[in-house]
Amino acid sequence: MRFSARHAALAAAGLLALSSLTACANDAASTASTGSGGDGKGTKVKIMVGGLDKVIYLPAMLTQRLGYFDAEGLDVELLSEPAGVQAETALVSGQVQGAVGFYDHTLDLQVKGKAVESVVQFSHAPGEVEIVSTKAEGDITSPKDFKGKKLGVTGLGSSTDFLTKYLAVKNGVKVSEFTPVAVGAGPTFISALQKGAIDGGMTTDPTVATILDKKAGKILLDMRTPQGSEEALGGPYPSSSLYMQTDWVNSHKDTVQKLANAFVKTLKWMSTHSASEIADKMPADYSQGNKTLYAVAIKSTLPMFTDDGVMPQEGPETVEKVLKAFNPNIQNADVDLSKTYTTEFVEKVAG
Repeated sequence: MRFSARHAALAAAGLLALSSLTACANDAASTASTGSGGDGKGTKVKIMVGGLDKVIYLPAMLTQRLGYFDAEGLDVELLSEPAGVQAETALVSGQVQGAVGFYDHTLDLQVKGKAVESVVQFSHAPGEVEIVSTKAEGDITSPKDFKGKKLGVTGLGSSTDFLTKYLAVKNGVKVSEFTPVAVGAGPTFISALQKGAIDGGMTTDPTVATILDKKAGKILLDMRTPQGSEEALGGPYPSSSLYMQTDWVNSHKDTVQKLANAFVKTLKWMSTHSASEIADKMPADYSQGNKTLYAVAIKSTLPMFTDDGVMPQEGPETVEKVLKAFNPNIQNADVDLSKTYTTEFVEKVAG
């Protein structure tokens, strides 16, 4: 018995040490992604972003770099996951108080019994681009050619996955007739494209700008502008946003208002500054050694952003139509769109 007790004690000590090391590693990872904001004295808020270095989510880090969180008395910790679906998971599990990701997750979560709402709408277009590899460009000239192809998405269940499925179904290709491949963004997406692991895929800047610069692929569909969104999806498509659990919003209205104040101030700042000026404010490593190309990426994506954080008219309806086209859970559900977003806080900023 003494022998087994001793081993049990050693095992327990080992587990404790391992958990301590894991905690330290997690702390280090989150600290590394917080940027320059947060003096540790304000109201603490953790926000998970579906890719901090993606231009579509640029307002998150830019708000911190401009000092607007600090000015509101907030200590915001920005964390990063490679795909929006992972940011969603972190939010609903209570790891973070907010998520910066696509608005469409609020509809998907509602039919799963989770009350989540967009509180600041960063955009009125997806900011996404459907890319075709140079090797496959002769075989894929429109989404009608998706059949039998391997198409890259950031993650299964992500917004890129949703939009790819919609484009396929809209053009007569069943969801079962092509293969979505989770390849993330940035170098992993580009590598998959170059190696032929995918024939094409949906991604955002700065990945798009890098692919075009490397001549690794060409643009099939461009949804970085409201016009591109209208052509591909039939209307405005609110995408990147700050969304939070409704219960948390209702019980922390003062904090949510401060977040809205900070983000809307950033959106207005973006609307009056050039892509180069915006690039200058971002962390140096976001440009991956090519600041000119990074500024080009920002300039291409800027038309997607709102300047007031307000949900675009008919935007929620477009998103619902897109999701109903392929998502059986939403097809058979009565979604209450009024509960998927609120303009309460951004309207007070405007006032």
